[in-house]
Amino acid sequence: MKSDKMKKGVQCAPQRSLLHALGMTDEEIAKPLIGIVSSYNEIVPGHMNIDKITNAVKTGVAMAGGNPVVFPAIAVCDGIAMGHQGMKYSLVTRDLIADSTECMALAHAFDALVMIPNCDKNVPGLLMAAARLNIPTIFVSGGPMLAGRVQGCKTSLSSMFEAVGKYNAGKITDEELNEYENKVCPSCGSCSGMYTANSMNCLTEVLGMALRGNGTIPAVYSERIQLAKRAGMKIMELLEKDIKPRDIMTEDAFRNALTMDMALGCSTNSMLHLPAIAHECGIELNLDIANDISSHTPNLCHLAPAGRTYMEDLNEAGGIYAVMNEINKLGLLKTDLITVTGKTVAENIAGVVNKNPDIIRPVENPYSTTGGIAVLRGNLAPDGCVVKRSAVAPEMLKHSGPAKVFDCEEDAMAAITGGKIVEGDVVVIRYEGPKGGPGMREMLNPTSAIMGMGLGSTVALITDGRFSGATRGASIGHVSPEAAAGGPIGLVKDGDIIEIDINANKINVKVSEEELTARRAGWTPNEPKIKTGYLARYAALVTSADKGAILKG
Repeated sequence: MKSDKMKKGVQCAPQRSLLHALGMTDEEIAKPLIGIVSSYNEIVPGHMNIDKITNAVKTGVAMAGGNPVVFPAIAVCDGIAMGHQGMKYSLVTRDLIADSTECMALAHAFDALVMIPNCDKNVPGLLMAAARLNIPTIFVSGGPMLAGRVQGCKTSLSSMFEAVGKYNAGKITDEELNEYENKVCPSCGSCSGMYTANSMNCLTEVLGMALRGNGTIPAVYSERIQLAKRAGMKIMELLEKDIKPRDIMTEDAFRNALTMDMALGCSTNSMLHLPAIAHECGIELNLDIANDISSHTPNLCHLAPAGRTYMEDLNEAGGIYAVMNEINKLGLLKTDLITVTGKTVAENIAGVVNKNPDIIRPVENPYSTTGGIAVLRGNLAPDGCVVKRSAVAPEMLKHSGPAKVFDCEEDAMAAITGGKIVEGDVVVIRYEGPKGGPGMREMLNPTSAIMGMGLGSTVALITDGRFSGATRGASIGHVSPEAAAGGPIGLVKDGDIIEIDINANKINVKVSEEELTARRAGWTPNEPKIKTGYLARYAALVTSADKGAILKG
């Protein structure tokens, strides 16, 4: 056991004395040391129940003969951080989480790990750490929130943001806004649509790093506690069999994840996180692979914000394994891959039934014959940009209109709420990328304002920043290279015509190469907006969105 290096022999007597100081008995010290990485805190709704999940995991580990020891991981609530400086600190925590987990795991010689994340950056951050450390590891999340109910209809956080836009447009009253505020988030858990947190928790099942139900069992269900106990027991089996993350997260596993990403209609942020996790596994994913997979993968699910169904509905319909089994009717998954169940993908999904074809469309009747995410390229984004195609109105899949250009989110919001954006416009928000932000803020406020004001079927938004999984509409993010890195999005002027063809995977500004060259000759990118502290260090090291916004070594 790895932990023997600090537990056995005369030379380890000082270390054992410190373990005794923790209250450990000789019998506990002799057992495998299992680190439990708990993301519990009292500010993130998706994490407020993780103390119960952690205790259940500890019980499972102890039942199976291990010595469970808890240490923390941080978390930022994207919804609370939205629309102010706090959002600059969201994406950047992914690397802090990976780095701090690496430090804790190696400094204390843990034999295996159970990761307990839930929200947007914790899941990929801990997956990155798992790949980097490559000791037996299993994931069990805090689980999704139940859907809210407003005026008898299910709803979620994305509806809350759009309700603000409706209110500003005079479409709802103070009382109606207050009803949304008090009812859209009725329980703990990761917000109830197929937003980034739930997307990534679902993909842990697909990658093979979590047990069935991890992505979909609601946070408040007792079944979630049972799942946590089973994960605690299962880690001891993984340790005994020496099944490690890089044995599971192979190149084929990532192709499976991209395939299911398209079938489920996951958040565009998955296009940042999957390449970053793969990078830690020594695997390079590029955006062109995503388009290739999308071209022959049908979109089977329209969960919020794309539709009016929620994670609890997907859970009742059979969950992620049911979607995998449906997709595999087309032979699109590699199924001989080992997973944390100790079984292969094929064994895991065998016989799992689609219980509700209205929630999980059969492959014979998909929402579309292509996947939920598209990568676009053109002279505006030579290295690519990303859109959640499944959440775009059909009439906006192809659009041409004049640019309204803003160098930060705040200026764009002022123009949108001030009535300066009209039908046909293409809102361009730049200097919000990984380097330029710094931190690549999510643009849920402006996209929600556009939708809430009734402009979602006529106005597009383009940014070198990113979008919340709650965003819907013709919202195109991750434009690479970003403006701060000299990307052509920095050369766009008000009134330039931008042409978007999502089905053709194209995005161009209708300006000649000669004119763009002339503009570049007299242009210097804006400097990062923050020049001190962690964000300054992050800006100096971060790569572009098309590479997963990973940090240079």
